Amino acid sequence: MSLPESANPTAPSVAYDFIGQLGEMPPLDKRDPDPYWAMYLDRGLPLDAQAKAALALDTRSFSRRVLQPIVRPLARAFLILVGAFRLLVPEALTSSKLLHFLIYIGLKYFVTPQASFLILRHFHLGSNILRFLASNSGEDLTTEPLRPMRVDDVRDHLFLKHDLNLYNFMIALNLRLAERKRGLMPARAVDFSGIDEHAIPFAAFRRGFSNVLDVTTAIELYTPFYYLLLGERDFSRAVLSLQLDETLAVYAARVLGDGTHLSLVNNRHPLIPLTSLRAGYRLVLHGVATELLHAVLVEHKLNQQAGKSPSDYGLRSLFQDRTLPL
Repeated sequence: MSLPESANPTAPSVAYDFIGQLGEMPPLDKRDPDPYWAMYLDRGLPLDAQAKAALALDTRSFSRRVLQPIVRPLARAFLILVGAFRLLVPEALTSSKLLHFLIYIGLKYFVTPQASFLILRHFHLGSNILRFLASNSGEDLTTEPLRPMRVDDVRDHLFLKHDLNLYNFMIALNLRLAERKRGLMPARAVDFSGIDEHAIPFAAFRRGFSNVLDVTTAIELYTPFYYLLLGERDFSRAVLSLQLDETLAVYAARVLGDGTHLSLVNNRHPLIPLTSLRAGYRLVLHGVATELLHAVLVEHKLNQQAGKSPSDYGLRSLFQDRTLPL
């Protein structure tokens, strides 16, 4: 069975096609429906088609189904040991260079192409969202976009820079708004120039016999190394950042004058921090939340280009028939 037209866009002229890797949908068996195809075909969530296909491939992989239940408790036990060590020496014996070298080795030789795609893509989307917020803040704010095009690019302290960029932007934005004694307001003409809906032309991802780890398992494995090699403050900052999805979604809602996309946020406010033992799982959830917010902004942008008024391109209008009573 072929994919529905809306779920089968033209393959991008880049070195990946995860939609194609899903292959043909198996014959429909109502007594044994395929859960991974059901998740891929679902249109309830606004997701980029290639990203959703990569998530479906990752979820149904042997690594996700078999290896992760074994790896997760071991990784969390290691995280507890690292936490005990960090109580004694919070910041000593750290090395961002070594950490990012290990992440690079993991991505290149042990992580699946779809997992590497999702991880590198996250930095692009995060940069786009911050640029969108800066452009519509009414303030002269600069951002430092991160645009990794190959796994080698993570060696330039990419994960650390990602967290620093986010916090520095939030502090700069809110200090400026406090000086002006105002908050973010709906923009009369929303600037979507920071949102890029095109496929990202990543370099080809390695497909060796050892590239088997799904994104969640890989992140569970590297989380204790993140704590060990970056120290207490950088790790705590990173864990808290996983609960900033709601904050950024609220900022976007204020700019758009439309808060319906807030229902998609699962990672809640960092003033009520969650345990770091689930940081690996929540990092993947954070990645999906970023995908969802970016997809909503892409839909807003495309509908604005089509000449629709702001009231016509909220999330509600994307997923409900406006002719029906609300």
